[in-house]
Amino acid sequence: MIQRKTIQNTLVLETVKKLQRHVTADEVFEEIVKEYPSIGRGTVYRNLQRLCEQGEIRKVEVPEGADYYDIILKPHYHIRCVKCGKMFDVDMPYIDNLETNVKDFHGFSEVSHDIMFKGICADCQAKK
Repeated sequence: MIQRKTIQNTLVLETVKKLQRHVTADEVFEEIVKEYPSIGRGTVYRNLQRLCEQGEIRKVEVPEGADYYDIILKPHYHIRCVKCGKMFDVDMPYIDNLETNVKDFHGFSEVSHDIMFKGICADCQAKK
């Protein structure tokens, strides 16, 4: 089924792009509601999900935390600050054959991976 572009869909995508960082659904909602106070939180959440399904943005699942949304679609790794919660891209090569090795060795199919590093960002270190 072909998804049509709606005003809300475009608004959510443009907001994620405008913020130029990894964002949570709540952050996207808070940014949009400043100019469009009648938009519902559920509308933002549904459109983020739709944009992920359409391949326009990528969801980064965070164990024990809110998911983040990313405009960089190519596979890459992330690091999250354990103090402030901000997420950053890690500039290192993506390990493609890791999935093949797991799939072949353990008999799984459709294997993918996301590696999330944790640490304390430079801004939080400077606050000490």
